[in-house]
Amino acid sequence: MRPGTLGIGMTSVRTRERLIDRLRQQGISNRQVLEAMREVPRHLFIDEAMAHHAYEDKALPIGFNQTISQPYTVARMLEALLAHGTPEQVLEVGTGSGYQTALLAELVPKVFTIERIRPLLLRARQRLRQLGYRNVLSDHVDGHQGWPGGGEFGGIIVSAAPATLPEALLAQLAAGGCMVTPVGRLQNQLLKRITRSSEGLLREETLERVLFVPLIPGALSG
Repeated sequence: MRPGTLGIGMTSVRTRERLIDRLRQQGISNRQVLEAMREVPRHLFIDEAMAHHAYEDKALPIGFNQTISQPYTVARMLEALLAHGTPEQVLEVGTGSGYQTALLAELVPKVFTIERIRPLLLRARQRLRQLGYRNVLSDHVDGHQGWPGGGEFGGIIVSAAPATLPEALLAQLAAGGCMVTPVGRLQNQLLKRITRSSEGLLREETLERVLFVPLIPGALSG
């Protein structure tokens, strides 16, 4: 584990291992994903007052009406993203606390992450730097628009639910790539995996029902 990330009590290594055991019991089997979740200190990405809940399998508030997703949901999405191989670079839409960003940084060579709420992005950047992640690029933009200036990504993972699939994100999904995203309005959201064939054709799969905060257009400075 990274220096300075070992917790005590409810944030200890033993507590983290119990979470990993629960994830296995819930069907998560990708060893890379499980190892990344063992490595990344979730308690450092939430308010210190809530750190004792860090390794419980539940979503927690991070401010600005946003949440850090429950560990099972994060693991499920990462496993779905990596099901057909490890992409060279991944676009994350919705940096949030930076926790999933750190997991991605453990799993793929390069991570591009965008966040519409500037204070969340600045906080996440600081934490990621403190933990030594150097393979992450971030920007403050509307998630519906994708990475500024375009680009193609072998993986795209969306941490909030658009009502429908954003065309700009689909346009940035490379041939052979995979996007994992919740889609739909509250109480009627589905986790979907969209893959683009080498010929450019899109295939959509529904994985399960989920509940995410909505993907809201626009970017907030404070």
